[in-house]
Amino acid sequence: MCAGPCLLGENDNSYPKSASMSDPVLHIVLFQPKIPQNVGNIGRTCAIIGARLHLIHPLGFKITDAKLKRSGMDYWYSLDVVHHPDWSAFEKSPLSPAIDKIWLLTTKAQKSLWEADFERGHALLFGSEDAGCPDFLHSLAGDRRIKIPQPTSSLRSLNLSTSAGIAAYEALRQILSRA
Repeated sequence: MCAGPCLLGENDNSYPKSASMSDPVLHIVLFQPKIPQNVGNIGRTCAIIGARLHLIHPLGFKITDAKLKRSGMDYWYSLDVVHHPDWSAFEKSPLSPAIDKIWLLTTKAQKSLWEADFERGHALLFGSEDAGCPDFLHSLAGDRRIKIPQPTSSLRSLNLSTSAGIAAYEALRQILSRA
């Protein structure tokens, strides 16, 4: 792992280097994700829409995991991905969005994704698949906690990569409609 933010592959010659965008349309932030296929699929979405992917460690897998490569391999060359050893490093990174631009996606929110007002440079924050985001991030997000509408409330939640895709495209729809 890099000391501080680093691009995927920076210290690992076995994996492709990422692209770098100076002004991403959107940031997708994954807090301690556990499943490589989810990260691969989200990375693929980020590459396609021009979003920067932030991975906040520890991860539940090695970044060179074959499952990660399989789910997004040919897209990683075009992906702007930044690794952060922890939340504190993410907050201090010049590549991260301002804290007041971060929307936390959670099933615990009252406000719907459709009520959020997304702008260029905003971020979508997702917690780990098994635990979501810790309480301190819920407190930090305040009224920027949103959920994807779920008519069947008896079921727990959508898959992380599905949720990220839904939210990313809603944010992108709003951003592009203003352009």
